[in-house]
Amino acid sequence: MRGVCVRILLTGVNGQVGWELQRTLAPLGEVIAAGRDRLDLADTASIRRRVEAIAPDLIVNPAAYTAVDKAESEPDLAHAINATAPGELAQAAAARGIPLVHFSTDYVFDGKKSGAYTEADMPNPLGVYGASKLAGEQAVARAGTPHLILRTSWVYGLRGRNFLLTMQRLARERDTLAVVDDQFGAPTWSRLIAEAAALVVARWLDRADQIACSGVYHLSCGGRTSWHDFTAAILAHLAATDGKLARLTAIPSSGYPTPAVRPPNSQLDCGKLADTFGVRLPDWQHALTLCLEQSLPP
Repeated sequence: MRGVCVRILLTGVNGQVGWELQRTLAPLGEVIAAGRDRLDLADTASIRRRVEAIAPDLIVNPAAYTAVDKAESEPDLAHAINATAPGELAQAAAARGIPLVHFSTDYVFDGKKSGAYTEADMPNPLGVYGASKLAGEQAVARAGTPHLILRTSWVYGLRGRNFLLTMQRLARERDTLAVVDDQFGAPTWSRLIAEAAALVVARWLDRADQIACSGVYHLSCGGRTSWHDFTAAILAHLAATDGKLARLTAIPSSGYPTPAVRPPNSQLDCGKLADTFGVRLPDWQHALTLCLEQSLPP
């Protein structure tokens, strides 16, 4: 397939990235935005039949079970949505002879590496969520259809549930905020992920041999920060328009225990994506400024 796609099946349209992809993929063709009522990824037995009924030319799958802590007590559901469902989508794509774009996560790594992770680094997830996402990557690759697996990190946006909106709310509600300062990564705005992904997909589909550049690619903002310093940047922007805000303090991960262990280092090296498709996201600080400017009153 080369050029513009006629029908694009997009899953997870109510999620942060899926919502943005509805707009960014539109120039490539007709976007069939499939919510849970039309394509329930937890009902894995129905996926291939639903795909055949929609008859797409491309499948884009940002849908995921993303409740990292809850996954520890719901491993079967997490595995169904994050592992089995992508495999079923990939098999359906292979049966139709069409490509698939699948989104994954930095949580496939254990975070023990000192530098940024490349696609060649060995995954070693620490919890159920990361393990289920890694299994989904593997299922997509096994299907043999042309595919892109885009790993993102620390995703936030102006809708849904995410770290940015939670910190903005808590900063107004509380006197103090205690945030971990020993987990590092690159916060990445969902809108930039969607814009970059659409550009990558367009360039990929225009190639004669999509199999040749199929595989895993890292797609996140540049730079590196901690959750504490990310929060400090959020509060600095809030201070321009709000009055009294919470006082921010730093704590170690041991001071905020969670059911799922987080990787201490989630930084992704995105050089492969830049080299292959000429696409690179800006530094996380610039991206945050762009995002927060969208939320300011005119």
